[in-house]
Formats: sequence, C-alpha cells, structure tokens
Amino acid sequence: MTDLLIKNGKTDRGKPIEVAVTGGRIEAVSNHLAGMDAGQIVDLHGQSYVTPGWIDDHVHCDEQLTLAYDDPDLDGYTTGVTTVIDAGSTGADNIRDFYARTRNKRTNVYAMINVAKTGIFAQNELDDMARVQQEPLMQAIRDLPNFIVGIKARESHSVVLDNGIRPLLAAKRFQSLFHDHLPIMVHIGNNPPDLRDVLGAMTGGDILTHAYNGKPNGMLDWHGRIKAFVWEAYDRGVIFDVGHGKDSFNFHTSEIARDAGLVPRSLSTDIYSRNRTHGPVYDMATTMEKMLLIGYTLPEVIQMVTYGPAANFHLRNKGRLLPGCDGDLTIFKLTKGSKILVDSDGNKRTAEQLIKPTHAIIAGQVYKLERE
Repeated sequence: MTDLLIKNGKTDRGKPIEVAVTGGRIEAVSNHLAGMDAGQIVDLHGQSYVTPGWIDDHVHCDEQLTLAYDDPDLDGYTTGVTTVIDAGSTGADNIRDFYARTRNKRTNVYAMINVAKTGIFAQNELDDMARVQQEPLMQAIRDLPNFIVGIKARESHSVVLDNGIRPLLAAKRFQSLFHDHLPIMVHIGNNPPDLRDVLGAMTGGDILTHAYNGKPNGMLDWHGRIKAFVWEAYDRGVIFDVGHGKDSFNFHTSEIARDAGLVPRSLSTDIYSRNRTHGPVYDMATTMEKMLLIGYTLPEVIQMVTYGPAANFHLRNKGRLLPGCDGDLTIFKLTKGSKILVDSDGNKRTAEQLIKPTHAIIAGQVYKLERE
C-alpha cells in the first residue's frame, strides 16, 4: 500500500499531476495515478500547485546565537519551505552543538560552516585571521559529512575590516583539500573588499549571495549597466544567489539583470528572526512574489527554490519530483490580489500575484498550514 497519494494537483505549468510517496520517498509521479490504494489521500481538486519541496539555501537559524538567529521551523515547514541551509552562522567551535539542536526539527536542516571557527558571534568575525584555522574546519566537515554542505565566507568591510579577501582565499585553499567538492558561498556588501576582487577569487560552482543588491559595490556601474567583470564571473560558472535579507535585494538591480539574462540560479531569503518578523523578507512566499513582480514566470521562480539550490549544494535527492527522490513537496495556491512589497532599500511595489502555501510535506509527512 502507498503511504500518501496527492491527487488532482497542478504542475507549475498548470498541467495535471499526482504524486505517490512511500517510505519517505517518491514512489510514482504521473498526470494520473490509477488504482493506487493509499493510507492517506490529499485531493487538491485541481485548485493547487504541487512542486518539489521548497529549499532556502541561505538562512540563519541557530537559536543559540544573539546576532542573527531563529527557529529553523519558523523559517521552514511552517512557511512551505521543506529544507533550509544555514549560511555559516556557526564555525568549527560550535557547529556540532548546532547540529544536535536541529535533530528534533521537522524541517530538513543543513549548514555551511563559517570559515571563522567562531561563526557569526559578532558582525566582524573575520577581522582576525587567527580565527581562520584549517584543521578544526576540516575535522568538523569530516565529523558531520551529511550536515555540512558548504563553506561560508562573508566578504564585506564590516566583517573583514582590513583583511580584504584573505578569508576567501583561505576558504579556497581549504576547499581544494577535499576530493568531494564543497561549494563556497560568499557574502558581499560594502567595500573594501571590492566586488571585482571577490569575484576574481571565485571559481565555477562557488556561490555569490546578495548578488542583486543596490549598493555601489554591486553588479551595476554608474550608468546602470552590468559591470564587465560580473559577466566574466557569471560566464565561467560562478553561481548567483539572491540572498534577499535586510540590505541585499533591490528591485531595479534585479530587473536590469533579468532583462540582460543574468538570472539567479537560486532564490534565498537570508531570513532570521528580525527580518522574518519586521520585514522586508517575512518568508519565502513573499520573496517569490517579488520575483514574479519583476517579470519572472512561475516555472522560473519554482526552479530557483527547488532544483537550483539542490544543485548548488549537491542535494541529489531533493529539488525534483522523480521516483526515488525524497518525499518532500510543497503545495500552494496562486491567487489574484493586491499586496505592497518592499525591497531592501525601501522601494515599494504592488504585487497582483500572491503565493499561499497550504501544505508542506517532508519525507511523506503532511503538515497543513494555517495560511490556506
């Protein structure tokens, strides 16, 4: 007997879809699954979309920190997100404790390890290169191979002070020591270091987060055109991630990039307690609404929160609706309405397409959401 059968759903392109999940994994996917006996049936009556479980590959969800912290489930399944990846909140000193705290969460939780062994204990964790140590970081990765999926280096002036891209160069050295490639996610902000130097040190498969900000150290020149060195990095395979956050998403920058074809592979929120509660992030659905507002199609946006982040971090059993993949799904409605959306610079626009998650399904376990 099948454990769970999702009937009469729609794909992100509006085509019929039904999904069967057994033993926590997807058993079958088709436009119609006939003759299946299921322990639980969720009939959507053709009204809701069914996609792979949404993945947010940049959150801050260690509840024990004081600067940027949150409960993974408040960032995760309660908002339709089935998997979160903490973006370097912890380092070699404290990532094992963070791992232990995540084991009783309903949301799937992974982590990038901060190149600073302390993690983000303060805004300037990389102002002292003594915190960047090879062996503790490598041992933590060896100890937690199914939890640590990447390395995080924050490269903005308030974090590194006078160290420039030295932390990033150290992270690249550490990365080269592993046979299984671990991606590096690099946070950018105000300079120095300059974006040109940061991108110059990154290679294909590394991830630039906060890529679509409106800052002078961002991707646009003074004439509003994408800088040549940004295109060079994009063309050699550096991955561009949104990383919305309190300070790092700008409507205008994002529209110029979309029109030029410099599109993000992944859409992440950089969510934590403060910008979840007070905005401008709030949740993944709101962030997705902003991408629809600036002109991306629903299938393009869904790709950015499913297959894209799964590919970034080599989560091969997530991000796709295929037999054998993890039984993680997000069910949502797309409705007409009116909602004021605000970017990180206070610019306001009105959205008319609203995304309302109704169910999060994790390893076949159905969680019905209050937003329905």
